[in-house]
Parts: sequence; structure tokens; C-alpha cells
Amino acid sequence: MHELSSAQKKYLLQQKREKQFIAVMRVLLFISFLLLWEISARLGWIDSFIFSSPSLIARTFLNMCMDQSLFTHIWITVKETLLSFFFVVILGIGTAVLLWACPKLSAVLEPYLVVLNSLPKSALAPLLIVWLGANQKTIIVAGMSVAIFGSIISLYTGFKEVGPEKGKLIATLGGTKKDELLKVVLPSSVPLILSTMKVNIGLCLVGVIIGEFIGAREGLGYLIIYGSQTFKLTWVLMSIVILCIIAMVLYGILGFIEKRCIRRM
Repeated sequence: MHELSSAQKKYLLQQKREKQFIAVMRVLLFISFLLLWEISARLGWIDSFIFSSPSLIARTFLNMCMDQSLFTHIWITVKETLLSFFFVVILGIGTAVLLWACPKLSAVLEPYLVVLNSLPKSALAPLLIVWLGANQKTIIVAGMSVAIFGSIISLYTGFKEVGPEKGKLIATLGGTKKDELLKVVLPSSVPLILSTMKVNIGLCLVGVIIGEFIGAREGLGYLIIYGSQTFKLTWVLMSIVILCIIAMVLYGILGFIEKRCIRRM
């Protein structure tokens, strides 16, 4: 094995120290924010009834964990998010492939996809509740509505830009459209698909919360809207913190999968 030179070792050490410095500074910034928030609430600089405090949020979290009510709300939101994300991935890739295979169809549907992607999805949620009823199916559809159209547009655009000269080569050698899709377009688009999935998981979570605001009796979105209506603002802030953690975990899992897949390519 080739031994690293002193300059290379110095560079790698510098990069490692820089990453460690950034990680430490992130932690310190977060801890400083929590301390400032807690001190401000205790000293009366801010109204703890409105802004709550880290200690109140932690106490509320532990109390709700002890009676296990919080786990139900977290599970409902995570399940709805994962289901909407699954359908977005399947329908997004499938529709993008269909548009890629049928240029005339894509020419007809493309402006409609752009318009649907531009619509404020929070305006669609009340209609979905009326059309489909206040149930879990409606919330999953609300989660899908936020991500599906942008996913289709992004994937279809990426499929079109994958080496057209390779497609011509396959056609010259007697290959079919199916061969071009399976041997060129999809393998070359794996990084695009994975990066789109990372974006979509957050969008699906947003859509699910919008749906839970309007038509749910369980879930973190329900906790947020119920807490705001009954002035239990600690519930609201606790739910927001949990949503941030869920988003970070789901994004991190997809990021890990993306790195593993790219290394194997």
C-alpha cells in the first residue's frame, strides 16, 4: 500500500480538525441557545407561558412518555409520513418513466404538472377533508400532494438529460426503449432519485402535518393545533421539537443510504 507523504498526512489532519471544530461549535451553539432560553424564562425576560422553556418542555415530554400517550401521536405521524413517502417514490418514478417514454404525453401534461406543483397545498387540505373524509387516508394523500408533482418534474427532467447519445447508440445496435431505460437512464439517475427522495421525505412530513391540522384526532399535528387552541403552548413547542428530530433522523437515514449506494456504483 502506498504510504502517505507528510504533506498528505498534514492535510488530512487539518481536515479532521476542521470537521471536529465545526461539530463542537454546532453543539456549543445549540447548548448556548437552550441556556439563554431557560435563563430568559426563569428571570422573566420572556413570558414562560407563551414561550415555555427547555425544562418545561422536558418535563412535559417525560410526563407524556410515562402515560405513553406521546408514543401514539409520534407513531401515527411517522407511519403516515412513511406511507405517503412510499407512494410518492413509486408514483413519482413511475410517472416520470411514463412521461419519458411518451414525449407527446409529457408535452400535454407538463404545464399542468407545473401549475399543480405551484398550488399552495395548505389550500388543498380542506378540500381533501371534504372529498375523502377526516381519516388517515386523507392525511396520507395530503402528505403526497406536497411532494408528488415536484418529484415527477424533477425526475422527468433528469431522465431527459441522461446521455441522449447513449440512447442513440442502443437504438443503432438494435436495442429497444426498454433497454435504454433499464441499462442507461435508471442506472445513471440513481443519484438524482436518491437526492429527490431526501427532499421528498421532508415535504411528506410537512404535508402530513398540514393534514393533521385539519382532520386528525391523533398525531403531532393534532397536538400542535390542540395545544394552540387550549393555550398549552408547551405541547406545541414540544411537538415542534419532536418533528425536527424526526425530520433529522429520516433525512439522515436517506443520506446514509445515498452514500452507500454511491460508493457501490
